[in-house]
Parts: sequence; C-alpha cells; structure tokens
Amino acid sequence: QTCALPISRRTHTAVLGGGALGLTLALRLAQRGEPVTLFEREHEPGGLAAGFRPAPELPGGGPYLDRFYHHLFRSDTAILALIEEMGLSPQVRWDSPKNMVLWQGKFWQPYSAAGLLRFPPLPLMDRVRMGAVLAFLKACPNERPFEGHTAAQWLRRAMGARGFGILWEPLLRAKFGARADDIAMSWFWSRIHCRSFSLGYLDPGHQALYDRMVAEITRLGGTVRLGTAVDEARLVGEASAGSRWSVAWRDGTGVTGTSRFDRVASTLPVRVGARIIKGLPSEWVARHDWGDAFGAHCLVLALDKPLLPHGAYWLNVNDPGYPFLVVVEHTNYAPATMYGGRHLVYLGNYHPMDHPLFGRDIDSVKAEFLPALARVVPGFDTSWVRESWMFGAPYAQPIVTREYAARIPPRRGPLPGLWIGSMFQVYPQDRGQNYSVALANRLAIEMATDAPGRQA
Repeated sequence: QTCALPISRRTHTAVLGGGALGLTLALRLAQRGEPVTLFEREHEPGGLAAGFRPAPELPGGGPYLDRFYHHLFRSDTAILALIEEMGLSPQVRWDSPKNMVLWQGKFWQPYSAAGLLRFPPLPLMDRVRMGAVLAFLKACPNERPFEGHTAAQWLRRAMGARGFGILWEPLLRAKFGARADDIAMSWFWSRIHCRSFSLGYLDPGHQALYDRMVAEITRLGGTVRLGTAVDEARLVGEASAGSRWSVAWRDGTGVTGTSRFDRVASTLPVRVGARIIKGLPSEWVARHDWGDAFGAHCLVLALDKPLLPHGAYWLNVNDPGYPFLVVVEHTNYAPATMYGGRHLVYLGNYHPMDHPLFGRDIDSVKAEFLPALARVVPGFDTSWVRESWMFGAPYAQPIVTREYAARIPPRRGPLPGLWIGSMFQVYPQDRGQNYSVALANRLAIEMATDAPGRQA
C-alpha cells in the first residue's frame, strides 16, 4: 500500500481531519519520508469509527466499542489490507449474524433468499419478483444503468408497490425523512451490490486500528495533533517562496498558533472545508459547496441480559411510530463476555443536523426511547439498563440525489498545493471506512506526482 514514487523535494503537508481518510493519507505520506502534520479537532482519532471503553474495570481498560455501529464486509479489501498491515488481522471476527426486520409487531428475516421466500406478509409472486430484482442488483457490475433514477421510483416499478412498501420504503423514510423520495437509485444499488452476508468486526474496536496508525505515523516522523481545530487555511506568497500555506489552529487548552506548509490536504466534509480554506474561486464554491447531509445519533445501552429474540444482531424498525430506525445488539455478534457480561445495544438514527434530538440530554432521550424499546421487545424492563451513553456526529450521512455525481469535486483542488479527499468522492458509495482508506491510497499516489507549484 505504500507509495514508492519519487518526489522532487520533501514537501511538508498539512492533513485536515483525523478520520480513516486523513489518517491513511498521513500514513502513506509518512511512509515515503515526507513531513506531514495531521490536525484533528477531537481528542481521539478515527472520526465516526472512534470508540469508547464500556468495560473500564477489565484489564487494560477492556476493548473499545465504536460510538456508532460499524462492521466490515468481505468486499472491504482496502481496509482489510490496512488492518493486516497494522498487524491486527488475527483480531478480526467473522460471522454471519441475523439481520431482521420489525413488521406489524413481528420479527422477520427476509434479507436472504431463503428468508425472503418464507416472508408471508408478501404474496409468493411478489417475493419471487423482489428476489429477482435483488439478484439483478447484485450481479450488475456498476451503477450506470441506474443514473437519473430515484430509488423510490425505480424500486416501486421493479419490485411492485407491495414489496417496496413493506420492506424498503419504510427504511428510506426512517433514514432520510422528507428527503426519501430524492435518494438516487445508484446509492441503493451500491448498498446491495457491494455488501456481503458475512460480517467482520475488529474485536478490540476500530479505535485500536486508528490508535496504531497514529503511533506508526509518529514513529515515521509525522506529527498528529489531536484535540486541535483548524480555524483557517490560507495560501500565502508565491510557490518559489517556500512554505505556501498558512494554517491557523487552536487546541483544547486555548493555545493558538499558525504553521506553514507546502500544501494542504483537506479530508473534511466539503462544506466544512469550503469555510476553512480561504480564497477558493467562487465558481468552485458554487459548484461543490452543495448538498445536504444528516447527522448520526446513537443511544448505547449496557443491559444485564440479552434483548433481541432469535439472537438477532440487526433489527430494522419498519413499523411506524418509533423514535429510532434501527436496533443493533452488538453482543449478539461479539460475545458479552468481552465486555464484562454487558449486553450492548445501539438505538440508532439519522436526522438533519438541526433536529432537536441532537440538543437533548441523555435522560430525556432515554425517557422516550426505553418505553418504545419495550414495545419492540415485550418483557423488556428499564431495570435491565446497567449503563448508557449517547453520541452524535454531524455530516455522517450524505443525501445522495440524482444531481450528486455532477457536484463531486476533483481531488486536485483549485488552488496551488491544495488537495481534496472527501466522502463526497466515493460515489456511488456514500460513506464507509473501506472507501475512505481506498480513496486515501489513490490520493497519496496522485500527490506523489504533484510538482510543487503546479496549478489545479
């Protein structure tokens, strides 16, 4: 994965953002001997895949748990190669846990061919029709046949109104709300085509991977500044004058500073980067500072006993009237013994970033969510809850519309020495650790051939 291409001189790069994309890019630059400084406003690396320790009484503080549920697919070759490179492959757990749906108050398992055929809420011919459509999406090699179509229109026509209305429309509406009818069919194709039934999880938590990457970047001579926000990055002077970028930053203790770099690589959401990076051409901003994204919200519960029946790992909540769209019982996948006997459950949501949920305290959220959970699982009692945590993150779920592809920014930025690496660029995928790592690998190779001062 290293980039052994020649460079004309030791180019000092500022990498903005310490998620999977920024960390991988910084690692690749450091591996070929380039000075690199990574800035991350949070105190932990890893972005949305950062974790916390739910069982701190265990030796070494116990394993991490991701703040927002993550898993790996067999097709995630880029991140699996990175995990191997960092020496963590023996700690990846592989299994095929049960994915289910709540429909009309009952649990069903329609997400496999056999399960779909045994799904009586749909007539047999509708089940066969839906299976044929999903097989077609799995076999179709790229998203091009679906360009220009919305998922709602295409799926309703292909699967029929009943099949779409029972299994897929509720998911689109729960996840995207008022934007559900705008979501591109190319996005839906990627969700079916690129995923496997076999799931992987890094037992010490994905935080362990990103901590190890920080250590490796530092060992190679790079600098990782956690807990340090970048206020602005500005192009100064001419290319021949040496350091050409001024980056103003502040850390969590109130210390501020300005550092000079030869180039800047922003791995922030495009809308965030467009506000931090000064002097962007108005034409570029008009075209690429565009689109919407939802934030992610998770209430995480530690219970005294298992929650979901049938050993379900993932439960899509297709019935209306619930304040969460998914229930993920992590310890129906990884054993509860890893976490001191705690049974760990996520209650997940995506919402517009101005949604009131993001401003509420954990007690008020639990007061709403726990009675709803008792409707999902009759017999659940709030006395089962041993501990709870709550996390929110902005820009977690891009709204991938039919116009999305035309707005993707090029990786070479519009200013000398500026590079853009964003989740916006992994279309038709919309997010994911694997696609972040793959994009960072490509970006590092392109940057290796970048002559200092070359205009975008």
